[in-house]
Amino acid sequence: MSFKFEKLIIWQDSMSFAEKIYHCSSKFPKDEVFNLISQIRRASDSIALNISEGSILQSNPEFRRFLGYSIRSIAEVVTFLYKAKYRKYITEETFTELYNESYKIINHIVAFRNKLN
Repeated sequence: MSFKFEKLIIWQDSMSFAEKIYHCSSKFPKDEVFNLISQIRRASDSIALNISEGSILQSNPEFRRFLGYSIRSIAEVVTFLYKAKYRKYITEETFTELYNESYKIINHIVAFRNKLN
């Protein structure tokens, strides 16, 4: 027995992505703990949280709305990744890896959302 959202690839990928962001942000300077670290972690966690919340007992239009929130959260994460790169908290290689993964996830969410009535 499982929840509907657990079977969704977009949810699984979002969960994995959030863990990568958590690990990456743990290396940021401690003076960012209440700023960039907290914000990027919340935004990355929000992606999967909105997918799961929207999938439970919601109409398709309502689920689409929550998927929109997930898309916006990815945009936030990407902006935070740029900030981390500019501040030299992450390497260009790490930035590119996480940027590409976020791009893949956002495209999958958009495609999934477009299939809903």
